[in-house]
Amino acid sequence: MASSAAPASKSQFAAIGLDMGGSSIKYALVGTDGKLVESTLNKAITPEGAHPEAVAEVMAQIVRDLQEATGEDLAGIPAGVAVPGIVIDGVVHSAANIDKAWIGLDATAMFSKVLDRDVYLLNDADAAGMAEVYAGAGSKDGAPLKGSTLLLTLGTGIGSAFFRDGVLFPNVEFGHLEIDGFDAESKAAARVMREENLSWDEYIARLQRYLSHVEFLCSPDLIVIGGAISEDHEHFLPKLDVRAKLIPAEFNNAAGVLGAAQRAMHPGS
Repeated sequence: MASSAAPASKSQFAAIGLDMGGSSIKYALVGTDGKLVESTLNKAITPEGAHPEAVAEVMAQIVRDLQEATGEDLAGIPAGVAVPGIVIDGVVHSAANIDKAWIGLDATAMFSKVLDRDVYLLNDADAAGMAEVYAGAGSKDGAPLKGSTLLLTLGTGIGSAFFRDGVLFPNVEFGHLEIDGFDAESKAAARVMREENLSWDEYIARLQRYLSHVEFLCSPDLIVIGGAISEDHEHFLPKLDVRAKLIPAEFNNAAGVLGAAQRAMHPGS
């Protein structure tokens, strides 16, 4: 991680959150209270091909836009960046729906230079987990719950993030576990319910098989279920039988943005 920015004066903002996807980059400021500043939540179009340098320039413009919108000098305020790939020590090791030039790139160093501030990079599923553990369903009074927390995001695939006492174990890919000879997300992701026209009971049976296996592997104390399907949690969560406490996520669309910013606020987590 590199930084050439001077320390910021007292600000109501604690971090910038940037969540990069294949089609858009969501962004917002997070206040010193750890909450999303809703008036700054917005998105920009991901440049075609999502080449690293092009994405960095768009993010630089985002920071300028935020400064103009708030009327504040945001110099020295750190940024968290969520990317759809495996991230180890700031280096991207996989790329989903983005340019393959990301693979092997020290993106933390690149973003820190272009954005002229400390930047903290993490996987997008891990970012969603950070949001829940530090500000949402996995937290209490703004602090992570004790014990182990597993976030599972049910959507096109299954995203996962695992924490112990608020400490992230990065790049956990529980969506790609092999269960009964199949990639787990090919049978239990939320999209499968629509694609295969499954009833709630049929989908719940698949989700039960998946959660039982995951619980056997890591014995979480709390499982947080995210993704758009979590808005219908009353249809399926009460019917699932697991030892862990099972609850819906508090954040969905803004989870990656908030979680990226939370990572910048808690870099040692």
